Amino acid sequence: MSSDPGGTPPILDVRDVHKVYRTGTHALRGVSMRVRPGTVHGLIGANGAGKSTLIKILSGAQTVSDGEIAWRGEPAHWSSPSQALADGLAAVYQHMPLVPSLSVLDNVFLGHTGSVRWDRTRRTRELAELCDRVGYPLDGDDLVGDLSIGARQMVAILQALARGPALVLLDEPTAALSPSEREILFASVRRLRDTGTTFIYVSHFLDEVLDLTDHLTVLRDGLVVLDAPTASTDEAALITAIVGERLAAFEADAPSPARDLGEVVLAVDDLASGAAFGPLSFSVRAGEVVGIAGLLGSGRTELLQAIYGADRAVTGSVTVNGRDRPRGPQVAVRRGMALVPEDRARQGFLADWEIWRNISLPDLPRLSWRRMFPHTGRERAQARQAVEDLGIKTQTIDSKVGDLSGGNAQKVVFAKWLYGNASIFLLDEPTAGVDVGAKSDILHLIRRLAQRGAAVLIVTSEFEELIGSCDRILVLRRGALVADLVSAETDVHEVTAIASGFARHGDQISSRKAATS
Repeated sequence: MSSDPGGTPPILDVRDVHKVYRTGTHALRGVSMRVRPGTVHGLIGANGAGKSTLIKILSGAQTVSDGEIAWRGEPAHWSSPSQALADGLAAVYQHMPLVPSLSVLDNVFLGHTGSVRWDRTRRTRELAELCDRVGYPLDGDDLVGDLSIGARQMVAILQALARGPALVLLDEPTAALSPSEREILFASVRRLRDTGTTFIYVSHFLDEVLDLTDHLTVLRDGLVVLDAPTASTDEAALITAIVGERLAAFEADAPSPARDLGEVVLAVDDLASGAAFGPLSFSVRAGEVVGIAGLLGSGRTELLQAIYGADRAVTGSVTVNGRDRPRGPQVAVRRGMALVPEDRARQGFLADWEIWRNISLPDLPRLSWRRMFPHTGRERAQARQAVEDLGIKTQTIDSKVGDLSGGNAQKVVFAKWLYGNASIFLLDEPTAGVDVGAKSDILHLIRRLAQRGAAVLIVTSEFEELIGSCDRILVLRRGALVADLVSAETDVHEVTAIASGFARHGDQISSRKAATS
């Protein structure tokens, strides 16, 4: 339950809110949170904690299943973001709803009644007043598409402030900002808070949360597990609240550091891609599983795409089985690379195709007669083998992949690569959105790939899975490689602390056991 220290009545009072989706998923399980006026209230939690669901409810994009929300002491019944905005609650999301081809002035007052073009003098004066409040000057005539990411973020905040909100919800506002841009944003938030504006600040970067907020609410598994003034919360308690003790078994079952590994099959040297990441250097050996840990905006997915050849604007070098970086995914596949993408529904399979056709797709030349004419019997035989090997739950291999559960669909994505020449696997969030049983099957499959000599590079937001599956863990923070950890010698607390900016590799960090003893 939320603490209630008394004093000023809350501007926003979330009372025992539940959210159950039609699929049966219980995303929120009685969440309570009080936000005081003129404060910055931090809302944090790991992926799947219920944070996104609560944000959608507070912004009016979704409704509660049970419980209630009080706004300025009165029950709130928002059924759309426009209703919440009309009542004085504005949201600024990471993916900013700006129009690059319009000017700053037009974007800030986008959607207002009346025409900006016919009242430009008044709007220009209002923009200048907003910029003065925020402490960030902008030229109203500049095109938004020509601005830096940080300046665009400030335009989005000005767009929200132009509605005169009493509370602004900032969802991951610094994920793509440079250090100098972050400092400007923080100074603006503090300045606005001191003049009466209230903020809910959502971020994965825990050092920022501790530095900026006045009060913290931590969600885990749809529950409030910590609700306290920021000043009374230390790093160890915060990390423990976020990660809990859920996967001690994964840590205990981590791969042995004494395993014999093969030669280097993937070497990355000074690889960089604009502002996304780099330069980065590391290698992966045959039979080795290397994890990439990082928070939103760390460059994890962009790194895998660059290695796979999907980003041709990178600098530096990638060596695959002794040959230079593939120029495109097709060349990568021929050289033995396999990518399991984060967005499996769009990039991993064809939903309207049968299981057998999806599984054989990357391997059609080998399964075809004279490498030209598809041999349906071979394709179907391979699919039946995959269903047995991976435990894919289906009545028939003729079922459409789009009709399978998330875990079984993900197994189909893996199956595509298991029977060809793939020796390097790039896995982007391979267990996201699957149930516990399928997650366990996939993690064991990853280990089997390594045991048969494949090199595996895996990205996941679930750090405990990295510890339980990987030999080493590379920690990325804002595109830079900040630590190279041996899985058997670290724990979730250390990885979280380094990725969040609490600590650097080698610092003395309170362990999970010490923090919870």
